Amino acid sequence: MAVHLSLIIPAYNEARRIGPTLHDAETYLARQPYQSEIIVVDDGSIDDTDQTVRESFPNVKLIGYQPNCGKGHAVKIGMQHAQGDYRIFSDADGSTPIQELEKLWPHFDAGADIVIGSRSMPKSNVEVRQHILRETMGRVFNRFVKTLVISGYIDTQCGFKAFTRHSVEVVFPRQRLDGFSFDTELLFIARKHGLRTDQVPICWRNVSRSQVNIFSDSPRMFRDLLHIRLNDWQGRYK
Repeated sequence: MAVHLSLIIPAYNEARRIGPTLHDAETYLARQPYQSEIIVVDDGSIDDTDQTVRESFPNVKLIGYQPNCGKGHAVKIGMQHAQGDYRIFSDADGSTPIQELEKLWPHFDAGADIVIGSRSMPKSNVEVRQHILRETMGRVFNRFVKTLVISGYIDTQCGFKAFTRHSVEVVFPRQRLDGFSFDTELLFIARKHGLRTDQVPICWRNVSRSQVNIFSDSPRMFRDLLHIRLNDWQGRYK
C-alpha cells in the first residue's frame, strides 16, 4: 500500500522530550485508515536522541548525521527521504498535538498545495504561552518578514507545516537556508511558484527548553531574511 502521510520530526538533543511525542504520533496514526510513516531526523545530537528512538520506537525511521546543521537542513533531509503523498513536519517537543492533522485535510481536499499551522489566528488555541520576551521577539520578527520578504502570513514560524508531494518537489530543491528562518524561505518560494498555501488555526502549547536562543539565534534569523532577498535577486529560486 502506498504511503499516504509522512510525519517528519527534526530533532536536536531531544532525548528527554521526543518519547511522548513519538508515542502519541504512533498511537494516533495506528488508528487511521491510511498508510503512514514517521521519520526522525537526528540533526547532530550529542545526547541520547538516536538511542532513545532506536530502542523505544523500532518502527520509526531514523536518519542521523554529524555535525549539527540546523532545523532547516534536517527538515529538508526528511522531506527527501519521505515517501508520502502528503508530508508534514512537526516539532519534537509535541507543542502541536498530532490530532491537529484533522484540520489540514479539508484544505488539501479544496486544492491547497501547502497547509501551515498558525498560533495567531482568531480561532487558534494557545494553551501555554511563551515567555513575554519570546512573544515580543516573534512579533518583531514577523514585522520584518512582512516588510522584507513576504506578507499575508500571521505566523510563519510555527513548526507545523504540511506539503503535497508536488509542492515538496517544487519548494525543497530550491531551499537554501538551514537555520530557523527556513520556514519563511519555503513560503517565499511557494508563492513565487504559484503554489496555494492555506493557514489554519491550531492548538499549541509552549514547551520549556526551546532550541531557539533568542540572543544568539535572533540576529541570524534577521540576517537570513536579507539572504532570502539576495538569493531571489540572484535567481536561485527560479
